[in-house]
Amino acid sequence: MDPNHNHVHADAVPKIRVLIVDDMPQVRQELRHLLPLLGPIEVIGEAGDGLEAVCQAQALKPAVVIMDLEMPAVDGYEAARRIKALDPTCRVVALTIHASLAERQRALQAGMADVVVKGAPLEDLLGAIGA
Repeated sequence: MDPNHNHVHADAVPKIRVLIVDDMPQVRQELRHLLPLLGPIEVIGEAGDGLEAVCQAQALKPAVVIMDLEMPAVDGYEAARRIKALDPTCRVVALTIHASLAERQRALQAGMADVVVKGAPLEDLLGAIGA
């Protein structure tokens, strides 16, 4: 056995590091279980409100944050602004039941890369994540 061999297969796809932010624990739990089954995704953390999201994003350095828009304390729009200010390379994706044109525009103005409606096909979310 080669001691310098690092047990990583050459064909291993790097996983996309994802932070899930939603004020409903059930939504976070479902996404935490589903996403890794659907693509090269590693859920590295979760948060229940925007303030926690900003702290977690700063600590965990996710590639993608899946963010609900309506949450207590700090909403998803403001949390996205703060996360993008800290790390402009982080991709923030809104996952929301509210997806009117005005809300979509507000989300994009806050720095979000995409808006996915809750209940949309999972392929839509995977596409927004970049998986």
